[in-house]
Amino acid sequence: MIMNITNTKLIHRTRIQIPKFVDELPIPEVLQPTKRLKDGAYYEVKMLQVKQKLHKYFPETTVWGYNGTYPGPTIETLKDRTVMVKWINCLPKKHLLPVDRTLHGAVDTPEVRTVVHLHGARVSPESDGHPEAWFTKGYKETGPFFATEVYKYTNHQQAATLWYHDHAMGITRLNVYAGLAGFYIIRDHLEQRLNLPSGEYEIPLLIQDRSFNKDGSLFYPAEPPQPVPGVFPSVVPIFLGNTILVNGKVWPYLNVEPRKYRFRILNGSNSRTYTLRLSNGQKFYQIGTDGGLLESPVELDALTIMPAERADVIIDFSGSKGEYIILTNDDTDENTSNVMQFRVVLTLKGKDTSTIPEILYPFERLNENMATKVRNLTLDTVPDRYGRPSFQLDGKMWRDPVTEMPELGSIEIWNLLNLIAFPHPIHVHLVQFQILDRRPFDVQHYRSTGEIIYTGDPIPPDANELGWKDTVRVTPGQVTRIIAKFDGYTGDYVWHCHILEHEDHDMMRPFRVIKSYFS
Repeated sequence: MIMNITNTKLIHRTRIQIPKFVDELPIPEVLQPTKRLKDGAYYEVKMLQVKQKLHKYFPETTVWGYNGTYPGPTIETLKDRTVMVKWINCLPKKHLLPVDRTLHGAVDTPEVRTVVHLHGARVSPESDGHPEAWFTKGYKETGPFFATEVYKYTNHQQAATLWYHDHAMGITRLNVYAGLAGFYIIRDHLEQRLNLPSGEYEIPLLIQDRSFNKDGSLFYPAEPPQPVPGVFPSVVPIFLGNTILVNGKVWPYLNVEPRKYRFRILNGSNSRTYTLRLSNGQKFYQIGTDGGLLESPVELDALTIMPAERADVIIDFSGSKGEYIILTNDDTDENTSNVMQFRVVLTLKGKDTSTIPEILYPFERLNENMATKVRNLTLDTVPDRYGRPSFQLDGKMWRDPVTEMPELGSIEIWNLLNLIAFPHPIHVHLVQFQILDRRPFDVQHYRSTGEIIYTGDPIPPDANELGWKDTVRVTPGQVTRIIAKFDGYTGDYVWHCHILEHEDHDMMRPFRVIKSYFS
């Protein structure tokens, strides 16, 4: 059935049958350098407001895009090759979405502000996209965190799927929802020797949820279901859209050959967690996570991925010729339980010689005995001054003094104690870390005494988490332990929940890497 969108009051509030799998999956173009450098490349990327067709039967939707596309173009580079990017804000002064002026960073600042964070990158603080280093069209913040003209990415890290997105204080949820996100892929020679599916058989998949108004415009709530007296617009505690987009298309399809494909999957949603499966029950292989390839492939029949996490997977369609296979999500809603469709209808162009090696990438675990500091850090919620739930890390707000100051070159263990009844994806800037374990504890006893009483044995990380991570699922009622080496740079960084509504409402804290006393 073709939906007449103009006769619908609000798509997000009405049970309308939107046709699925009518648009072909778009693949973001690979960005070409503005100029070549001696040891890398220089790019200029403009943030623009444009109209884009997100579904065949929708009117055009106004979005924000890097270089005028949503998602933005993919930046590709080799390990240790320097990439310089001049991020240019060409957006209008009026935001597309409702701005809550009560949140930190949004009280007395321009309505439209941007700063780009390369998520997962090991970079200097000047190029990290600090949330207070924002800039607008023709203006740069001149406070304690200066907005620079050009960001420098040295890419001194393992080949991996990173992504760039907006990180402006107090409006990250709105800017990313408007479309400011794109892939950034680091390659290296070791990975290239593995003979993985490549070229047209290697495809990035940015999965996000959205809702729409009757005119095709993006819908984002201006207030929670229970309005907040004295605050409008108001931040909401969570946002779940009622349609699923992949690479900027609502429920697309992809024609594939009966052979192996490599998919770089990114959960770019504000709040939604996905558990992905193939509708025919077929298993697939995860070969990489946030920070790069795993040591060995992991066979899966389901993949759970929280906001900001990445999963590098291989699906072998060789035994599915002629099939239409849906990539599903574990959800009771018939709309958000569908993500996209694979149609195994293309003729095989030639013999598939790609492989899934038994050993992918050497991996050395960090030694717990080398940790010089163990920190207990809580995740909790408290009412803000308007009575809204405000999510906090270690009982502190953004403006409280810096309390985490690891020394350069040191190894630390962070025990993340989730006192809240649902999981949070916690992201730490600068570092890739390893997950040690998760262990249940008595939350009420801890609230009363501050003492950790464990109620069960440590639970090792899932097999597909045994690699380098920059975002970790911190499960409720458990202590999630991560270990990281803070090397490369000194300076100011942040760590935060990557549910963007939480990040914007105080679930973000600064940390500072300081010089060692002995250095």
